[in-house]
Amino acid sequence: MREISKGANVSLTALSEDAGSVVVSLGWSSASGAGDADVSVLLVGEDGKVRSENDFYFYNNPAAPDGSVQLLGKTPTDSGDEDRIGVDLTAVPEEVARIVVAASQYGGTRFGDLDGLRMTVADRSGEPLVGFSIDDASVETAFIFGELYRRGEEWKFRAVGQGYETGLAGLATDFGIAVEESEEPEQPEAAAEPPEPGGSVAPQAAQTTTGTPGPAGDPAAPAAPATAGTAGGPAVPETAEPQATTSGTPSPARSPAVPQAAQTAAGTAVSPAPPVGRPPAPGAVVPAQARGPRTTRKKVTLPKAPGKSLAENESWRPARLFPVPSLKSDKEREVRATSVLLSVMAQVPEFGRRLTAAFGAPAGRMQTFTEVSLPHGDTPRRPDGVIRVERAGKLWTALVETKTNGNPLRPEQVQQYMDIAARRGYESVITLSNDVALEGTAMVDVKVDGRRKHKVGLWHLSWAEVAHQAQLLIRHEGVGNAAHAWLLQELLAYLQHEQSGCHGFQNMGPAWVPVRNGIEDETLCLGDPRATEVVESWERLIRQVCLRLGGELGQKALPVQRVRRGSDPLSRRAAAAERLCLDGRLSAELRIEGTSSVIAVTADLRTAKIRTSVDVPAPEGSYPLVTVRRLVRLLAEAPADLHVESLVEGENGPRGTLERLRPEPGDLVPRNGAAVTGFRLTLIKGMGNSRGNTESGFIRSVDDAVDRFRQGVVAHLGPLEARAGRRG
Repeated sequence: MREISKGANVSLTALSEDAGSVVVSLGWSSASGAGDADVSVLLVGEDGKVRSENDFYFYNNPAAPDGSVQLLGKTPTDSGDEDRIGVDLTAVPEEVARIVVAASQYGGTRFGDLDGLRMTVADRSGEPLVGFSIDDASVETAFIFGELYRRGEEWKFRAVGQGYETGLAGLATDFGIAVEESEEPEQPEAAAEPPEPGGSVAPQAAQTTTGTPGPAGDPAAPAAPATAGTAGGPAVPETAEPQATTSGTPSPARSPAVPQAAQTAAGTAVSPAPPVGRPPAPGAVVPAQARGPRTTRKKVTLPKAPGKSLAENESWRPARLFPVPSLKSDKEREVRATSVLLSVMAQVPEFGRRLTAAFGAPAGRMQTFTEVSLPHGDTPRRPDGVIRVERAGKLWTALVETKTNGNPLRPEQVQQYMDIAARRGYESVITLSNDVALEGTAMVDVKVDGRRKHKVGLWHLSWAEVAHQAQLLIRHEGVGNAAHAWLLQELLAYLQHEQSGCHGFQNMGPAWVPVRNGIEDETLCLGDPRATEVVESWERLIRQVCLRLGGELGQKALPVQRVRRGSDPLSRRAAAAERLCLDGRLSAELRIEGTSSVIAVTADLRTAKIRTSVDVPAPEGSYPLVTVRRLVRLLAEAPADLHVESLVEGENGPRGTLERLRPEPGDLVPRNGAAVTGFRLTLIKGMGNSRGNTESGFIRSVDDAVDRFRQGVVAHLGPLEARAGRRG
């Protein structure tokens, strides 16, 4: 992968022969675990402006109808989060000269609060081509990371690294998206109807661009817009390719509202109707509906309450499209699961596209096949499935290898499919199993012949991720019609059936029992490789918990990694294994989008207890007793055995169970008058003994502990968090 600096450019065609479709990744990390940003993409013409508001893609408008752009969502990495964007360059309209990739923040945070700001571009096979790191972010609330632009018959990438203090609204204005003024309501926290915009469309002011011209070898590269500078200043001619710099001057003191976009600026902050679960920023005004339609058709989701059953009694079971009780062998489960999944992918375009876009597949007509015979030496091989996508006369093909019921992937089998794919010009091999992939750890070890010109991408899907994507579509985001929603519902019912074998990660591995016994009798030694195996299994479990929560809530749930910049996954897991040997604990943190709290999960193998906890900040300037009483009222429906502790700087604060504190909330106020900075809420649950997902298993106990804590505790904290945010 080539590393380039700010302002530099490089030809994607020169880096790869398979750059017709690319995956753009934006990554960052946060020491506190609370930092986040939203990505956005703008399709810009030769005049430096979008053709219409429909050329602006973000979380409320995530995909282009022609498949040229698709926001693939957030993916947890070992150093933080990564947002991926699929771009089919062959489908980009001719009148589009540039594809601008940006990100913006909400809730009053700045990009200077994030670490490891980075953009990478990979080709269709997943091979990283070029990377660009940003290390000078400070007070900006929006950033252009980079852009893809045409130069003759090829596409090039330029590292921009340009920041905006005026948020996404200032960025969007530069590219010709109309903004409207809004009046700030007297009570911004009221959940009432949004006010009508108070002003008209503002004229676009001329902007100046500062920086250094790019390499002389590419004189015709288009100029990137700058942040608000001197109004009416001279425009930079498009014969220069500037190195964009961060503006130090904010835009005029207005309060523009980008339709369906977020802004944080001096004065009124205007934001869109946020995605499900995300509260508006403190003091934010929700604008009126955007002028142009954001979707091309009505989306269909399942009703929240199922219709009344016509069955005579509860023992009657509804007919299912994909029955499973007759499955008796692992081979039958694999064949049935592969056929069921691939058939639904082909019939529900939204679902098929979502599962394959991250692997470099274009948006097009999809066909799927099972048990296909392919020549390989003297004996033909039969991969479990084949996926083919056609677009504009070009064909993208992937081989599929499936495992169910916890069976491991066989390296020699995957190696054969990689060789077949390379010889036949197929783009990818996709493995599908109960296991969850980890960054820095290969699912299977395969050898790639570097002498071969054609590269084949090796990708992995877990059954938990398949179920997660199906849940998001049918319960939260919607699909094209009712028949598609019903197909996805039947698929989900099949995957969740106890006989399907598609339940995701459900076994902590052979090292679990020896490590647990070694911790109990204090015989586990530092450096024992089995401790590292347990740590890897724990990471897989936490990632699966996040997938399940995200599917149920319709909000992103991601593991929080508090690591130093540049640390690699292997060294981080080695450090976690050392801590496991010393104190007998497995720890993790996860964050649900739309909440400011981080849920901590700790499995103490010495005491056989699972602790789930969250720290809630106290509103600044409030009286401790008033805050304590408010907290106890919010937790009226929480479990009585919830432990509540006051957080006091430099000392242990008062604590007690909710059952004892309800009649006497004042017991949480420190006797010495010390200031209370927040509260720690903790639930403690017994830990399963076995390594699996049975009723008495460890995995089931972790799932139950997180569910009970989220439903019984975290779900009630919204009002207190909002109050703390407004005052903070």
